[in-house]
Amino acid sequence: MNQELTIRPAADCRYDAVSLGEVMLRLDPGEGRIRSARSFTAWEGGGEYNVIRGLRKVFGLRTATVTSLVDNEVGHLVEELMMAGGVDTSLIHWVESDSVGRRVRNGLNFTERGFGVRGAVGVSDRGHTAISRLAPEDVDWDHLFGDLGVRWLHTGGIYAALSERAAETTRAALVAARRYDTVVSYDLNYRPSLWRSIGGQARAQEVNRELAQYVDVMIGNEEDFTAALGFEVEGTSSDLTDLQVDHFAAMIDRVAAEYPNFGVIATTMRGVRSATVNDWGAIAWGRDSGLVQATQRDDLEILDRVGGGDSFASGLIYGLLSGAGLQTAVDYGAAHGALAMTTPGDTSMATLLEVVKVAGGGSARVDR
Repeated sequence: MNQELTIRPAADCRYDAVSLGEVMLRLDPGEGRIRSARSFTAWEGGGEYNVIRGLRKVFGLRTATVTSLVDNEVGHLVEELMMAGGVDTSLIHWVESDSVGRRVRNGLNFTERGFGVRGAVGVSDRGHTAISRLAPEDVDWDHLFGDLGVRWLHTGGIYAALSERAAETTRAALVAARRYDTVVSYDLNYRPSLWRSIGGQARAQEVNRELAQYVDVMIGNEEDFTAALGFEVEGTSSDLTDLQVDHFAAMIDRVAAEYPNFGVIATTMRGVRSATVNDWGAIAWGRDSGLVQATQRDDLEILDRVGGGDSFASGLIYGLLSGAGLQTAVDYGAAHGALAMTTPGDTSMATLLEVVKVAGGGSARVDR
C-alpha cells in the first residue's frame, strides 16, 4: 500500500489526473537538422501535458488538461492531436484569434534529436502564447476540484516560468487543489532560457520555493533541485556512482526537512555518454518508506530523449495512484522513461505490459 499520500477515491472523482501547462505543436525534422529540413512531423507536447497523456494512453487513467489555445487552425490541430492521445480536451480555455498573432499565439517547438556527439537541440517559439496569459479567474477551480473531482494535479516549473501571470495561475490552482484534498505533483523542470529575461535563476528560485509549499510530490533531476530550489548536491551528473547517490540522498534529507509537506521526492539521474547513449537511473524518497532506488540502466540506447523525464513522472504517479509501494512506483517510472526514449516525439508509445516487463527486468527479445 502507498503510505506517503492520502488519495481521493476514484469513485468520487471524474478525473484521475489533470495537468496545468502549455501544449505546443512540436515540429520534428526526424533524423535531420532543423536548419536543413524541408519537411517536419507534427506532434503535440509539453512538460506538464506529456505526463497526463502517458497516464491516459499507457496506463489507462482518466485524464484532462487545463491549458489555453488560440481558436484558429493551429490551435485545433493541437486539439486533434491531444484527442488522439485520449486526453479530455473539455477544459481548454479558447482565446479569440487576432489573425496575425500580434496579441496571442499558439506555441511552437522545433526539436531535433541529436546523434552521437551532436546533442539534441530545441528551439521554442512560445512568446505571448495563450496559456502564458491565462489568468487565475479564467478557470473555475472550485468546479474542477470540488464539483467534478480530481484525484491528482500535475504541473511544474516550465509553465510557471512562462510569465508573471502563469506563476499566479499556478499558485491559484495549487491552493484550490489542496483545498479539495487533491494530491499535487510538481516537476521543477528548470529551463534557463525561460527564466533568462525575467530575473534568471534568482527569480526561478523565488517562484519555485513559494509554490513548493503547496506540493505533495516534488519531482526533478539532480540539477533542478539546485537551480530551481537552491539546494546544493555534490558529485557530477555524468557519474552515477553509489557515492553520488549518497550525496543526493543527503540533499533530499535537507529538502524534506525544509518542506514537511512533501510526502514524496523523486529524481531521475542521467549520465550523458553521448546523445544516443545515456546511463539512466532514478531514486525516490518517501516520508514513511525512506529512500528507494530503481534498477540502474547503464549504456541505455536512445532514439529521442525528449519526454523521458515526463514519462518517468507518469510511471511514478501511476504507481502511487494505483496504491503500489514507492519501490514499485519508482521502478515503473524509470522503466517508462527508458521506453519512451526509444520512440520519436515528446509522448510515450509504450504499453502498460511493456512497462511492467521492463520494470521487472525483462529483456528486449522479440515477443511473438
